[in-house]
Amino acid sequence: MPADEPPGRVSVVGSFNDWTPGQHDLQPRTTGRRSATVEVAAGVTVRFRYLGEDGHWFDDPDDPGALDRVNGTPG
Repeated sequence: MPADEPPGRVSVVGSFNDWTPGQHDLQPRTTGRRSATVEVAAGVTVRFRYLGEDGHWFDDPDDPGALDRVNGTPG
């Protein structure tokens, strides 16, 4: 995700953390983007969205149709 869009703190929130904001905040990378790492067991379906600090929920801007993931592949 871009480092400045949306502005402010952003968390990835989903089935892997009981939809709890703030447990997996996106961190800036040297590439000018930001990301978070989440480990899940093989074969587990993961549902996730992003939550901005303003309370705005949104989907992956690079892959808006990918709400479900199984083993890191599109569901």
